[in-house]
Amino acid sequence: MPKKTYPAGKLPADDLARLLQKHRFADARVLAGPAIGMDAAAIRFDKRILLAKTDPITFASDDIGWYVLHVNANDIACMGGVPRWFLATVLLPENATDADLVERIFADIATACKQMGVSLVGGHTEITPGLDRPIVVGAMLGETSQDGLLNLADCQPEDRIILVSGIAIEATSIIAREKEAELTEIYDQEFVQRCKNFIHQPGISVLRAAKEARRAAPLRAMHDPTEGGLATALHEVADACGCGLIIDEEAIPVLPEAKLLCDQYNMDLLGVIASGALLIIIEEKHKSALLKHFHEQDILAADIGYLTRNPGERFLVNEQGKRPLPRFDQDEIVKLFAA
Repeated sequence: MPKKTYPAGKLPADDLARLLQKHRFADARVLAGPAIGMDAAAIRFDKRILLAKTDPITFASDDIGWYVLHVNANDIACMGGVPRWFLATVLLPENATDADLVERIFADIATACKQMGVSLVGGHTEITPGLDRPIVVGAMLGETSQDGLLNLADCQPEDRIILVSGIAIEATSIIAREKEAELTEIYDQEFVQRCKNFIHQPGISVLRAAKEARRAAPLRAMHDPTEGGLATALHEVADACGCGLIIDEEAIPVLPEAKLLCDQYNMDLLGVIASGALLIIIEEKHKSALLKHFHEQDILAADIGYLTRNPGERFLVNEQGKRPLPRFDQDEIVKLFAA
């Protein structure tokens, strides 16, 4: 019998959950450890909570140093924390790395650190055989207070699900950057440049939105959709809290540029890499205050659904009826590199 192999993308959630359970190590100071949907680890240090997160950038090549800071900082913010210290492992392709490339990556990291008040405290750099593009693996450390820590496991049935910003923001930028030559034959240069700049505007950072959410109302939890898109993030929320969910498909904010480019390359908007979006889980009674505050701060946000008691109930609803929330074990962006 042939051995089981996996496609590119996240390890299937069931396999990952089994491995995490099998190799779990219990430490009384670990308040949040490895689990499906958990954005970062939380470790108690006296009256403060240390938050720790690691994430790689593997799809993007332009602005990779900037990307890796923001993707890791987002996860710290989702746990209710503030990013403080950063480490980077920079893996560079053999026979394709020059001094300009290295300088650019380090400059990107330094710029992003300065912008968010984070200190670069260490890491590792090497020329690695077998790579066709740079890969940067980030590790972000942050902190919060004991009463400020947010955990998806605390979410309850009937809690509302708020989506901040649009979906496929990161994907839009990646597509425009990787396929710029093709796209300029179809669309005007201004449109392509605007799509390339999606990592900055509307942006892949959720730090401001997370901060404003905590100011506006008590939150149950936050979670940022990344690889596998919004659909995967919603499954992760449901897995983490043991609930089901009902999502109003027509309430999901979709930016027109994102739809055009994803349609161009036959990518499902629900399953494509989505940094820049933020899911907030909140009690029904606090929902209006949160949405009002976001409106006042000119932050796009929409109530897209709610949690249910039945963990197996995970549906998208629209005018035509309902359908199961799809799963994407492989991010749709992979189609871009296979084409």
